[in-house]
Order: sequence, then structure tokens, then C-alpha cells
Amino acid sequence: MASAHETNHDYHIVNPSPWPFVGSMGALIMAIGAILFMRQTSGADSIEIAGYEVATSPWLFVLGFAIVLITMFGWWRNVTHEAEVEKAHTPVVQLHLRYGMILFIFSEAMFFVAWFWAYFDASLFAGEAIQPLRVEATGGVWPPVGIETFDPWHLPLMNTLILLTSGTTVTAAHHYLVEGKKDLFKRWMWATVVLGLIFTYTQAVEYQHATFAFSENIYGATFFMATGFHGFHVIVGTIFLFICLMRAYAGHFKKDHHFGFEAAAWYWHFVDVVWLFLFAVIYVLGAGASAH
Repeated sequence: MASAHETNHDYHIVNPSPWPFVGSMGALIMAIGAILFMRQTSGADSIEIAGYEVATSPWLFVLGFAIVLITMFGWWRNVTHEAEVEKAHTPVVQLHLRYGMILFIFSEAMFFVAWFWAYFDASLFAGEAIQPLRVEATGGVWPPVGIETFDPWHLPLMNTLILLTSGTTVTAAHHYLVEGKKDLFKRWMWATVVLGLIFTYTQAVEYQHATFAFSENIYGATFFMATGFHGFHVIVGTIFLFICLMRAYAGHFKKDHHFGFEAAAWYWHFVDVVWLFLFAVIYVLGAGASAH
């Protein structure tokens, strides 16, 4: 007679986990902490929440962020355990993980659509007569009067080449992993991680040379929101790839079972594509005469 607990299907029934609740509480605390911190930067000493005066401070945000990081570590460790120890990631489960990652990347794409939308609305209608305050702020032209934009053919072009090269190295790493050449896989993964760090450093240098600030005008706001969030995604992707590299040293990835790395590679290619749009639209098409 078959055991009552014997698995006779291809689906993985997830064990009860505290992480969804802990993560949601961490996100709530982080959101409230962010509001308090932003009010502090605007000069307020306290904010009223549900009838209580709460002092503004960045520490609540730090606490929430720490809880979110702990949740990410614990939850993904459990998923790795399910795949490597429990062998619960059957082909059907892996397929559904792929669907989940595709939907996540699509949601990230829509996130960037919002920033491109804001940029196009401001740049294409800089002189719109029905928006007198915008005309006053921009001078009716784009880039706004007084804005010295970046020359797209120096640091931005170099960063474009760096990111495109990193897309090539991560593809090479995937190729060698499928062939079972794990030493070459690790070398190309190291190359990808290093290129991601170089990109982040180069963008930080670029920001230091910016002649405009985030809060000064609409150009600065749209520029830093779009490129800054992309930079954040590069940092996340670099961490993602580095963790995959450490898992490779632990012997987790196999020729026919390495979705964790595939997810990181997909994410990295998505970051590459977003940057190409940013470079073409904001740096090249949006460059002022002073940048050429």
C-alpha cells in the first residue's frame, strides 16, 4: 500500500513558512520609516500617525530594510534547500519558476515605463501652452534653459560598452555551464561581476560631475529617477550574479538544472536592454547643444 505522504505528482507543495508574514511586516516598517525620514529631510521634527506624534528618524527605515534583507536571505535559502536537498524542483516546478521570473521582469519593465513616460511627457511637451508653470520652468525648450547635459560619447558611451560586454560574458558563462565546464563558467561569472562593479563606479563618477541636482528642476528629477533606478537594478543584478557564483563554488548548479543562474542572467539582460533605451533617449536624443 502506498504511503499517505508519498508524492505521486510533479508539483511541489511548499511547507508552512514565516517569511511571507515577516517580509510584509518588514516592508510596512520600511515604508513608514521612509516617510518619517523624508519628512525629516524636509525639516519636520515629527509627524502625526493615528493621532500620535512620532518623531522623524531614519532608524525605523533601517530596521525595516534589515528585516527585508533577512527575509530575502532566509526565504531564498529555503528555496535553494528545496532544489538541492529535497529535490523538489521537478521539470514542472522549474517551468513555473520560469513563468514567475518572466512575469517579474515584465513588472520591472512596466516600472521603467513610468519613468520613460515622465521623461517623454516633460521633454516632448516642454513648451505646452496649457502648462504655463512647465513653460516657465523649462523656458519652453528641452533640455531646459540653463541645463548643461552630459556628453553621451564619453562616460555614458563607456558605460554602455561595459554593460554590453557584461551581457556577452554572462552568456559565455551560461554556455560553459551547459557544456559542464564549471571552471570556465566561474571565470566568466567573475568577469561579469567585475564589469557590473565597474559600471556602478563609473556612473557614480558621472553623477559627481553633474551640473544639475535632483531637486532643482524637472530635468534633474526625470534624469536621476530613470538612471538612478537603473543603477539600483545594476547593483541588485550584480549581487544576484555574485550569489550565483558562490553557489557555483558550492556545487549547486548542474548542466540540466540551474534555473537560479538562468534567472540572474535573464535579469541582467533586462538591465542591459533598459540601459540601451536610457542611453539612446536621455543621453543621445536628450543632449543639449553644449554636450556635442
